[in-house]
Amino acid sequence: MGNELLYLSRADVQALAIAPSEAREAVLQAFRDHAAGLNQSLPKSALGLGPGHGFQAMTAASSAQSIATLKWVAMAPVPPKSPVPGINALICVSDYASGAPIAVLDGDEITLIRTAALSAAAASRLAPPAPRTIGFVGCGLQAHAHLAAFLDLYPGLTSALLFSRSRASAESLAEAASLRGLVGEVVDEADQLLARSDIVISMVPGAPGLQPFLDANRLKPVAFASAVDLGRSWRPETLPAFDVLATDSLAQSSAPYDVDGQPVTTVRFQHNLIELADAPHPTAAGRRSFFCFRGFALADLALAHLVVAKARIAGIGVKLPR
Repeated sequence: MGNELLYLSRADVQALAIAPSEAREAVLQAFRDHAAGLNQSLPKSALGLGPGHGFQAMTAASSAQSIATLKWVAMAPVPPKSPVPGINALICVSDYASGAPIAVLDGDEITLIRTAALSAAAASRLAPPAPRTIGFVGCGLQAHAHLAAFLDLYPGLTSALLFSRSRASAESLAEAASLRGLVGEVVDEADQLLARSDIVISMVPGAPGLQPFLDANRLKPVAFASAVDLGRSWRPETLPAFDVLATDSLAQSSAPYDVDGQPVTTVRFQHNLIELADAPHPTAAGRRSFFCFRGFALADLALAHLVVAKARIAGIGVKLPR
């Protein structure tokens, strides 16, 4: 174990074809383990260098999974339609007992899967039980991952509404939704999307001059929203329109974040996935609920463990000498 490393590229992770249900259950189990005292993590450490520019480190260890992980994330602003990615991530996996490094994993694909799994895990505890329409605010790669995750969780979905600064990305997601049996519709107004959606996923990247534009009062009386963008796209003064507000870890975040990356003062989180992992919230499914998260290191650990285990079984990856 101490003489070689398993390296998994993005293509390797994709080749494993992690099912959304596998990812969602792995994430929920990580939160159950945390509640049982079987794992631990540090809050995300972030070095901000400017809008959309910085570095983050996320560390976790699990006696239940017998591994420890460090995810290193680099973010840099890139121009629209740039072939260069704006986010790059790697995950280092070590043996829990000996500390010996086990694997180095591409973190970009794992982050896509993990983030969508977190949103879906929260929806399984907070969202209406039979949603029909899902709305996407922002239509990049993360939206495609969320489309797969939510169709797996809610096969009864019939339509997808798409709103994006980029018409091309919205049309691409509409086509992807259509190929999966949904009616995909690009809308020109965010308020229209909010008023018609049972589930809303906001994924607006940080950018200089961004102003929050989503009004929670425009939502249906029964709806679920997941703010993958930390909440920056939601107008803070409207957030009290949500009846139930939850995050991944209350130890990491006490409130959603504004466009400047600061916690808002209009609301506070009441719940987290640590307490909700075992059972749905008793009333959220019949009200407006909001899930906003920075990304919990234990969710990355859960996906890293799943990926390494499946790669070993399938014989996928490259073994590197130390």
